[in-house]
Amino acid sequence: MSTPQDTSAPNAARLTVKSADDMRELGRRLAALLRPGDLVLLSGELGAGKTTLTRGLGAGLGVRGAVTSPTFVIARVHPPLGDGPALVHVDAYRLSGGLDEMEDLDLDVSLPESVIVVEWGDGKVEELSEDRLRVVIERAVGADAPAEGDEDADDVRSVTVTGVGARWAGVDLAPLG
Repeated sequence: MSTPQDTSAPNAARLTVKSADDMRELGRRLAALLRPGDLVLLSGELGAGKTTLTRGLGAGLGVRGAVTSPTFVIARVHPPLGDGPALVHVDAYRLSGGLDEMEDLDLDVSLPESVIVVEWGDGKVEELSEDRLRVVIERAVGADAPAEGDEDADDVRSVTVTGVGARWAGVDLAPLG
């Protein structure tokens, strides 16, 4: 992983992630910043690494069960193995009704004592909390892109982590790099 670059917002970091292992490690580092009640929105195309990042979050939070894509069950709850928060992992890809449809999942009930991670949540769950962490994962382009012919080219991602709301205003995201 490379060092985060400065972005326009003080509570944002942009990183280059070079492998699936690095994406899981980013998740572990991100977990160290999270606390019960945090909402994390993950965006990126299919295969970008959203679930891989969430696996790292689960490892960092010390939750029970293998973190896998919740595409067909919509949401999975991973209870903590110790004193930490549970991880609620949601895939909103197939949901089109915004927060109304999400209310059936009772995420607002789980939010105070859990960390909720929502893949494909942009435009659907922001109303759950004024404070949230937005993680955008994109295939690396430009200066971050690997050299032509690099065998690991498909694994390189550009990740932007942005804190939204008062909860994240003073949080230093630099340790993610």
